[in-house]
Amino acid sequence: MQPTPFVSLPRTLDSWPWPRRINPHYAVVGLQSSAWCESFKAFHPEAQDAFNKCDFNLLASLGCPELDSAGCRVVCDLMNLFFCVEGYTDLATSAVARTQASIIMDAIQNPCSPRPVGECIIGEIARQFWANAVLIATPTAQARFINSFGAYLDAVVQEAEDRAQGHVRNTEDYFRLRRGTIGAKPSFAIGELYMNIPQEIIDHPVISKLAGLCVDMILIGNDICSYQIEWERGDESHNLVTVVIQQFGVNVQDAMDYIGNLHDGLVDQFFEQWSRIPVFGNQLDEEVRAYCNMLGNWVRGCDSWSFESARYFGVRGPEIQISRSVQLSGELRFKAHCDSDLRLEA
Repeated sequence: MQPTPFVSLPRTLDSWPWPRRINPHYAVVGLQSSAWCESFKAFHPEAQDAFNKCDFNLLASLGCPELDSAGCRVVCDLMNLFFCVEGYTDLATSAVARTQASIIMDAIQNPCSPRPVGECIIGEIARQFWANAVLIATPTAQARFINSFGAYLDAVVQEAEDRAQGHVRNTEDYFRLRRGTIGAKPSFAIGELYMNIPQEIIDHPVISKLAGLCVDMILIGNDICSYQIEWERGDESHNLVTVVIQQFGVNVQDAMDYIGNLHDGLVDQFFEQWSRIPVFGNQLDEEVRAYCNMLGNWVRGCDSWSFESARYFGVRGPEIQISRSVQLSGELRFKAHCDSDLRLEA
């Protein structure tokens, strides 16, 4: 029998200046959002228990540590919505995923309209999330969220099509798709809840570049951390590690090292662009700086959550965050594949 391989995870954020911070409203608001999400009975009890252990409210609270209680609740609800969407579309055909995405987008665009009787419950979850968010979100934040969330759903549908066809993209094509499925841009838009930054400033070459670099850092960090559990489920095709392995004919460790180097390069570019943040000479300067800091918080927050929740490493997350060593177990891969029906919705 061949020995079970150990893989070293890249230390991607050793030089990242944003420290781990958590929203002070997490304990209270997280419970409220979890109770709200669970009330829809979107998953059968065992799957719901696994969902709860991932603590998506922690992700929200690490990503947006400075929002007030109402804002923290909106971000918590969004993170729970994201992973409800994932829970449904990950098991769907491309046609079903497209139908689900259409339901979700219609609910977002019509938050005051009751959902049709008998419709997939994901529509009502999305409707209630957005009906609450629009009570406090500025018009600019609302517009950017709707646009970016629509792009996210389109990417999710494309992922379902790739999965159905067994298609593994090359790195360039993969980045194009993964920038959508990671859901970072809608998260940034919700992080802007109280901001009024015009679109032309968000589109400024430096501001846009900073946001794009953070999207890529978040997706690389997520793919590094999620690879083990996805490999053990036999569901690792939508992961940069797999893409690099297949494109370049390397092993897992070489692929991890390769994308770790990619991440290091993105960090360097981010610091370079940070020094070029424009000064507009008006009241927007404070909001622009707050927006850019929000980007930095999301990068750190996503990384911290990957190890602090049970999503990827179970109870061993804090240990692995230090050791950076994971084990790819063929036995677990077989068991996870056999138990994949535990992820089905109710």
